[in-house]
Amino acid sequence: DSGLGAPTGFGGSVQHSSSNRRDYDDGGSPKRNLSLDGLPHFEKNFYIESPAVRAMTDAEVNEYRQQREITVEGRDIPKPVKSFHDAGFPEYVMEEITKAGFTEPTPIQSQGWPMALKGRDLIGIAETGSGKTLAYLLPIYPGDGPIVLVLAPTRELAVQIQQEATKFGASSRIKSTCIYGGVPKGPQVRDLRKGVEIVIATPGRLIDMLESNHTNLQRVTYLVLDEADRMLDMGFDPQLRKIASQIRPDRQTLYWSATWPKEVEQLARKFLYNPYKFFSFKFRSSMMKCNNFCNHCAGNYRGSSDLKANHAIRQYVDIVLEKQKYDKLVKLPEDIMDGSRILIFMGTKKGCDQITRQLRMDGWPALSIHGDKSHAERDWVLSEFKSGKSPDVKDVKYVINYDFRGSLEDYVHRIGRIGRAGAKGTAYPYFTAANARFAKDLIAILEEAGQKVSPELAAMGSGAPPPPFSCEGSRI
Repeated sequence: DSGLGAPTGFGGSVQHSSSNRRDYDDGGSPKRNLSLDGLPHFEKNFYIESPAVRAMTDAEVNEYRQQREITVEGRDIPKPVKSFHDAGFPEYVMEEITKAGFTEPTPIQSQGWPMALKGRDLIGIAETGSGKTLAYLLPIYPGDGPIVLVLAPTRELAVQIQQEATKFGASSRIKSTCIYGGVPKGPQVRDLRKGVEIVIATPGRLIDMLESNHTNLQRVTYLVLDEADRMLDMGFDPQLRKIASQIRPDRQTLYWSATWPKEVEQLARKFLYNPYKFFSFKFRSSMMKCNNFCNHCAGNYRGSSDLKANHAIRQYVDIVLEKQKYDKLVKLPEDIMDGSRILIFMGTKKGCDQITRQLRMDGWPALSIHGDKSHAERDWVLSEFKSGKSPDVKDVKYVINYDFRGSLEDYVHRIGRIGRAGAKGTAYPYFTAANARFAKDLIAILEEAGQKVSPELAAMGSGAPPPPFSCEGSRI
């Protein structure tokens, strides 16, 4: 018994009493009693439409969504907000927004904020760096606000989320803590016992805390799953279901993902009730003809072949031999080095350390990070990478996929580390004959993003044997 269960699908005829929301499994059979007896009533709808938003006509709303590449589905969809003031945030939140230098909401924020503030469940599909963290954090702060649990796949993402929560929650005295493994439990336990309004956690350590009775989820009313697709890729499905089973059934759930494969959709059907669905990126031309993201179009979006890469990222695929990779790697920084930082993704921890040693021997200031390193060392590496060694260091603009392994979802996530918040970036995936099984789907990603496909990659995608290589390999 997962403790979840909602009528099959996201819509349909349902009762609006919160006590009946998740009392049935997918077949309509009664599940275990999810009575709300003894649980205090809580308010979920904090949204007050501003006069400027209320005055927008349907034509103006449709034009704005089309311009900002926003696609929505659901009942009673609120109009997007064009400015931070239209969202109705308290003055102390507005002060933090001004300090951060933000001038206008991102597309996911302009449509996501009114949706979240209305208290409905929400599915948000958007590229990384789209502003989704604030899209789900800022709706927490109006009024007394709900008690919040944010689940993230990795310790690094959880820490990043807490930094944003601390920055925008400091003036409101809303306290948060970050729960993750690999470090002593003591400080985290003390935070939980002192009381916090927001818990940001990785699934494994949170379950450990629950089973040790250091905390409980009975008062959680606002659940966020950030990078849900990555959590599924990492095998967290059982942990997510176990955690959700301990949260009151009339909660509000926000479900964020960069991709929308079938497994992610199936989990969403278990976790959410009658949600808004919000997509913020370019669709295939056939989808753009549809005003709403209908079930037919949703079906077309499933699977690796329909993954979307950030259009702000240029993708230069190098078809190479395995033995050519390092020579090409050391030449590349000489061509592109402009003070920007470079991320290199490896397929193994051993390879990560080996390439780092080689780069340092060749005079490049490289550092490595992976799961076998201590959290203290990982913190230090990230700090060094963020600060840089030169006063003119710029943001990360380049990603090199040294080993094209795992899945196409991994590839999209990796190159998504650049091109964030509207910035431009460049990705250099190294593609070998061993990667030929990915060629067809990679071509689809490249074509959708308006990138060129070389005859060599096109031949690999059609099942032809890999082409012979010169000592320089082949650049797409």
